[in-house]
Amino acid sequence: MSFVPANTHEYFMRIALDEAELAARENEIPVGAVLVKDGEIVLRDHNRTKQHANPLAHAEKLIIDKIMASDAVFLYDYSLYVTLEPCLMCAGMLVWGRLGTLVFGTADPKSGVVGSVYNVLKDKSFNHHPIVIGKVLELECSSLLTSFFKDKR
Repeated sequence: MSFVPANTHEYFMRIALDEAELAARENEIPVGAVLVKDGEIVLRDHNRTKQHANPLAHAEKLIIDKIMASDAVFLYDYSLYVTLEPCLMCAGMLVWGRLGTLVFGTADPKSGVVGSVYNVLKDKSFNHHPIVIGKVLELECSSLLTSFFKDKR
């Protein structure tokens, strides 16, 4: 796996933030994700739980489902950028899909399992442990979520 400079992480996270902003405009919880391979965007999406009438339609899951429906078997050579720390369902998909690198924006103290509530990606029970880089554009990612929920109250 090649080294990716920090500014590249910010570049792709900004695209994930664009997706999160689309989600907010669609009255979805503003979480966006981007799947990257060899420095190129492969897929991008955002939460669509209301649109799909499915509580499982998280940005990460939609992307992983799409890439797995292609010729991809394992995701060792891919990086996933997501604006919010993944939940248990999404983190499990990253382990089973053998994702190479996860880059997330802000922690989720209520249901994040990449360090907040638990760290499933470091659990020694599993045989795959993606590289994890957190807090990339943390303030921007956090602010978008905070504003969205503030407007709801």
